[in-house]
Amino acid sequence: MRFSLFVHMERLSPEQDQKQLYDDFVALAKIADAGGMHAVWTGEHHGMDFTIAPNPFLNLIDLARQTKNVRLGTGTVIAPFWHPIRLAGEAAMTDMIVNGRLDLGIARGAYNYEYERMVPGMDAWEAGQRMRELVPAVQGLWKGDYAQNGTFHTFPSTTSSPKPSQEAGPPIWIAARDPNSHEFAISNGCHVQVTPLWMGDAEIIKLMDTFNAACAKFPDVPRPEIMLLNHTYIAADAADAQLAAEEINRFYCYFGAWFKNERAVSQGAIEALTDDDIAAHPFYSAEAMLRDNVIAIPQDAIARIKTYEDLGYDEYSFWIDSGMSFERKKASLERFIKDVMPAFA
Repeated sequence: MRFSLFVHMERLSPEQDQKQLYDDFVALAKIADAGGMHAVWTGEHHGMDFTIAPNPFLNLIDLARQTKNVRLGTGTVIAPFWHPIRLAGEAAMTDMIVNGRLDLGIARGAYNYEYERMVPGMDAWEAGQRMRELVPAVQGLWKGDYAQNGTFHTFPSTTSSPKPSQEAGPPIWIAARDPNSHEFAISNGCHVQVTPLWMGDAEIIKLMDTFNAACAKFPDVPRPEIMLLNHTYIAADAADAQLAAEEINRFYCYFGAWFKNERAVSQGAIEALTDDDIAAHPFYSAEAMLRDNVIAIPQDAIARIKTYEDLGYDEYSFWIDSGMSFERKKASLERFIKDVMPAFA
């Protein structure tokens, strides 16, 4: 099993300097590169200080100049926000600039807050249909002289200009949960990225079962790879793990608030949750975070991640977004590199 870092800028208050937050983002990516991680992933979001990432290609091009070995992945671009010709060309240009280190992760998106602003009137089902139309179009444009008469985009014969540095184009990863999404990815020659969120090991097993069933449905397609994206904190001791669980629980409460799209948003920040709001959540809790994520001292983290390796996951992505301070993120990542990764060498 190989390891990667999944990271964004997070702004929790207007007092935080955005340039410093970006510098912190770069510093974490450089630690991942120097520590021998396989890749750094960063995604796309709009109008949300919770996750600042308006165009991941910009970030990845910058990281390419400040790292040596890591693959550089979009985790993920939001399919309905892109025209196929634009995505094919920008991804190809990025791949050329970063010397063939690009992986292209694509998702339908998750937040109605963004849908309302970027594609008004669109729902999650339509977003998924847009993704299913986009992916083969990007693949066709990389090959060249591709025309499309689609539901969402129609254009005459066109070629991506430039072409990607990687011969067949950057590997494409599809964020998938349900069987149809897994089957779409595999039938289109794409890898799969899964995220159990707060749902724990039972969901991790279920997602692998779904992936394996989809692979069996297309026996003539070479088995793609599957990546597990999971919130992770490597603790110095039990008290440190408890603090991390409380911090990640708060992160998930805010994630849920953004997902529900019911609270007021001003200057990119959602209306603050009170301690009572956090405590009253019906299923998020610090205890649940300890149970359902890898928040543990190194030896316990190793044992748990070994079970994911045994299930067949090819890549474990350390999701570091958590609302923690940079210092706490850095210490956890360094412990992961020093004390966990060698067990999988």
